[in-house]
Amino acid sequence: MPTEWFLALRFLREGRSQTALIITGVGVGVGVIVFLTALISGLQANLIAQTLGSQAHIVVRPPEEVARPQLDPAPAAGLTVLSRVERRPQRVRSIVRWQQELRAVSQLPGVVAVAPVVSGPAFATRGTASRAVLVRGSDLDQLEPILPVRRRLVAGHAPPVGAEALVGAQLATDLGLGVGDRVRLGLDADSGEVFTVVGVFDLGNKDVNGRWVLVPLRAAQTLHGVVGGATEIEVAVSQVFDAEAIAERVTAETGLVAESWMERNAQLLVGLRSQSSSSLMIQVFVILAVVMGIASVLIVSVVQRSREIGILRAMGTSRARVLRVFLIQGGIVGGVGAVLGSALGGALAKFFETLARNADGSPTFPVQLDAALFLRTAALAVLIGIVAAALPARRAARLDPAVAIRHD
Repeated sequence: MPTEWFLALRFLREGRSQTALIITGVGVGVGVIVFLTALISGLQANLIAQTLGSQAHIVVRPPEEVARPQLDPAPAAGLTVLSRVERRPQRVRSIVRWQQELRAVSQLPGVVAVAPVVSGPAFATRGTASRAVLVRGSDLDQLEPILPVRRRLVAGHAPPVGAEALVGAQLATDLGLGVGDRVRLGLDADSGEVFTVVGVFDLGNKDVNGRWVLVPLRAAQTLHGVVGGATEIEVAVSQVFDAEAIAERVTAETGLVAESWMERNAQLLVGLRSQSSSSLMIQVFVILAVVMGIASVLIVSVVQRSREIGILRAMGTSRARVLRVFLIQGGIVGGVGAVLGSALGGALAKFFETLARNADGSPTFPVQLDAALFLRTAALAVLIGIVAAALPARRAARLDPAVAIRHD
């Protein structure tokens, strides 16, 4: 065993109470970091999953129609022209050459799934009851990687074919619909086509469940008057936080309007960033407390072992070797504390997860524990231990042998 490691372990064994105290402090600090990180990450991941459970990562649409002024912008001298350019009402219209645009978007790096969609407002009527709905038509096989409709069915089957439809759970309740019932879908409450309900879905969003009706692509094309067209291209990406950058690239390359989930949920992102900032500040203060604790204990150790250090220096031990002895002590304390703290933080996180459950049986406070979290925290703890030991180690290395040996 190298001399530095032998001396570091011996000093730690001789000061058992001090060593146990500081390792306990490091373990508690690491446990707090693991617990907070797992809790915040789990809550954020769950919130993002719920948000993206009813919307695509990116939605690509045609640019808005803009009114064109008919008056001369530079009238003749002496004439004053007062004009008002009103915003044009937007109609349901198809993306020009949507098949080519679909292929272009699907080939972009980071894109994992694309689906053409026809989406527009309509009325759902059953008997005397009528509701304003959003009729969305798509190939469910293409849409499934983007919106997990099949996995969210609570009744019936998918996909719909011909004049069949899937309806949201709240809409089914409002109109008294069940599997096998019929509902009229049209652009007004008095006309349209009759569809048979073959499934009821619950995407975890009350507004979506109360308004969406999913039909085959061809049926939606006919209903909205865009035969052979697609009003949207919905996109899923491999990394959800890359959606904004990919949306900007889609716009630059196609000239279409590409809106990411991050843009549509700007307030949600503000909340997530606030959570992350709060967690980071707590972790910083925990780290500072751990650093001060390790440094103070090792400084006391240097004072207590001044005579031994002086003898080692008088026997020819270099300053660098003495420095390494105390740095190794800091690393050992950090490593052992990381193991204990990881176990403590993981156990606390799992226990906290079991305290409350949602109606569907999922945890109210989900946690996210993975190997990367434990490895990062362990590396941080070892680094903190070494950094905290730097000042005591430097002080030990600079001791004058003659003065240190006379130290009582």
